[in-house]
Amino acid sequence: MNIDPVRYSGRPAERRSEPEEAIYDKLAELHIPFDRVDHDHADTMEDCRQIEATLGGKICKNLFLCNRQQTDFYLLLMPGDKPFKTKHLSARLGCARLSFADADHMAKYLHTTPGSVSALELLFDREGKVRLVVDQDLLDQEDFCGHPGFSTSTLRMARTDLLRYVEAVGHPPTVVDLPTE
Repeated sequence: MNIDPVRYSGRPAERRSEPEEAIYDKLAELHIPFDRVDHDHADTMEDCRQIEATLGGKICKNLFLCNRQQTDFYLLLMPGDKPFKTKHLSARLGCARLSFADADHMAKYLHTTPGSVSALELLFDREGKVRLVVDQDLLDQEDFCGHPGFSTSTLRMARTDLLRYVEAVGHPPTVVDLPTE
C-alpha cells in the first residue's frame, strides 16, 4: 500500500468527494482540529497498522451491524486489536444476535462503502437510524483515528473532539464494556 509519508494538518487543498467535503465542513464548523494522512484505499487492519505508524495514532475497528430483520442498525467502535464476538455485544445491548449489515444499508444511511465506515459518517444519518456504540476501552485512548467518508485518507483527532462531533450530529454514544476474551 502506498502511504503519503507526510502528516497534514486540516483538510486537503484539492476538492474531494461530496461526503468527504461535508465531513470537513462539519469539523470546521465545530472548530475541531485534526491531522490527516492520505494513502491508497485501506480496508484491512494490516493496512491500518501502516497508517497508524505514519499518523501516530491507533485506528479503531468500525463495524456496521444490524439485527436479523434489518430494522435496527448499529455502528460499533472498538480498539482495532480487540477481538469482536457478536454474542457479547448483543447481550450488552439486550437485543437479538447481530450480524454485519450490507453495503446497501451502509450507503443509504452513512453514504460510504465497506472498509471506509467511521463515526464521521454519522453526519449523514439525519433520521437517527444508526445507533452509535463505543467500547469502553476505546474511551481510554486519547485520540480517535478514522476515515472521512472513504478509506483513502485517515484523520486523527482528540477523543473529546470526536465525542463532541457525534453529539453535534445527533448520535450520542452508548458505551459498552466488551470482554477481551
